[in-house]
Amino acid sequence: MRVLQLIDALEAGGAERVAVNIANALAVANVPSYLVATRGEGPLKNVLGSKVHYTFLARKTTLDIRALIRLRTLIIDEKITHIHAHSTSYFVASIIKIFTPQLKLVCHLHEGKKVQTGAFDNKLLFLCSFLFSGILTVNEDLAVWARKTLNVKNVLFVLNFIPSALFDDISEEKKKTVVCLANLRKPKNHILLLKAWNKINTDNWTLKLIGADYNDAYSSELKKYIQVNNLENSVDILGLRTDANILLNEASIGILTSTSEGLPMALLEYGAASLAVITTDVGQCAKVVGSNGCVVNSNDEQQLISSLEEYIKDETLRKRIAITYKEQIKTNFTERAILPKIQAFYSSI
Repeated sequence: MRVLQLIDALEAGGAERVAVNIANALAVANVPSYLVATRGEGPLKNVLGSKVHYTFLARKTTLDIRALIRLRTLIIDEKITHIHAHSTSYFVASIIKIFTPQLKLVCHLHEGKKVQTGAFDNKLLFLCSFLFSGILTVNEDLAVWARKTLNVKNVLFVLNFIPSALFDDISEEKKKTVVCLANLRKPKNHILLLKAWNKINTDNWTLKLIGADYNDAYSSELKKYIQVNNLENSVDILGLRTDANILLNEASIGILTSTSEGLPMALLEYGAASLAVITTDVGQCAKVVGSNGCVVNSNDEQQLISSLEEYIKDETLRKRIAITYKEQIKTNFTERAILPKIQAFYSSI
């Protein structure tokens, strides 16, 4: 078995993290492991393990013939058996599959909001699915959706995971900080978090928003709200950070207020950083957190306010929840628990 992870870029998003984590874990397990970024690179390139064979295609258009030929040549020369395509990279993988029929093609679906759509809304994915050997999904609803909507029999819901090494070197001195690790995009619903923050007593507490800032209308709305409500002293928009793990380890509370999710990597990273967690009940979030955190209804501002106030006021509760949540994530969401299931799926198709 020789496996290639295919991803559009290596920016610090959830799908990108999954691709890198799988590539690294396979390499450590002595499976020949490759990762190809098609359109762009990014900070996650620096996280790739030394045993992962990395290639950047610099694909400039959808049908960049030179890039496609280069990818197919790599697959043939390296005798790749499986190509694992994440998110929208399934299209490039499908083209390669047409000209390399012996290749096993796995499509990994990460976007939880797809369950609100049908085949007509996903025409390209529907057509390409005839070429898929199997589909992995990040939550149960997506697996059900894929079986009903796409043309593939082998569909498996598999949990995202984080490297065991993230559980090392956790800071003993936690700051009065709430962190939200999410790129500034509409489904992440940061405005709900800001509105809740504005209505509670946050003396000596700071809210840090960590994630890519696209400087668009969504970002402008958040910055305007912060300015109009005089929140500059308690809210920091930090953008994309290479030291995100350090910032998480220093914080006390981790929060997500999304309106849709698959299985966000942020929730797992909050666990590794020993944070008390608050999340909205979307995608797989509630099942990840279970009873070891606060789960609130999507867009329910009052529930969010109550949960934040409870954690901010009660240090003992925060610490107790953080410890139990960390152990839950360490047990169920690392490569030791998840990688064997992915390898078994590769072998089954």
